[in-house]
Amino acid sequence: MEKVDKLDRQILEIISQNARIPFRDVAEQCDVSRAAIHQRVQRMLENEVITGSGYHVNPKVLGFATSAYIGVKLEKGSMYKNAVPEFEKIPEVTECHFTTGPYTLLIKLYARDNEHLMELLNNRIQEIPGVVATETMISLSQSLKRKVPILNKEQ
Repeated sequence: MEKVDKLDRQILEIISQNARIPFRDVAEQCDVSRAAIHQRVQRMLENEVITGSGYHVNPKVLGFATSAYIGVKLEKGSMYKNAVPEFEKIPEVTECHFTTGPYTLLIKLYARDNEHLMELLNNRIQEIPGVVATETMISLSQSLKRKVPILNKEQ
């Protein structure tokens, strides 16, 4: 496991708020050189402490008005290895988690509307070999979304 020190955490806190912030500004806030910031960010990328960056796109602007979470029960839990590649083929599926509890998988997807959601459920998801049941929860409104907290070791 990669050791993340106090300066790394400070850098992560700053860049997680704004991935486009210039290293010059990060260096200024951390009171270190730009080169130090660059080296540390590069190291955290190489060690997969940082796993991505980019823009967040509003799904509604692209015509996806319905967000849903779907609990998927598979015939056998071990079938997830074959089911996950099938979910990868459905572009509307944005997340897929192998879980404990009543579902084998929990997926998140975006649909244009409820009719599109029904088509995805009936003609795509429930047709995946091993899927024996699904339970759909439509998100009416996203009340909170945030990044993982970047805490000091003492916290």
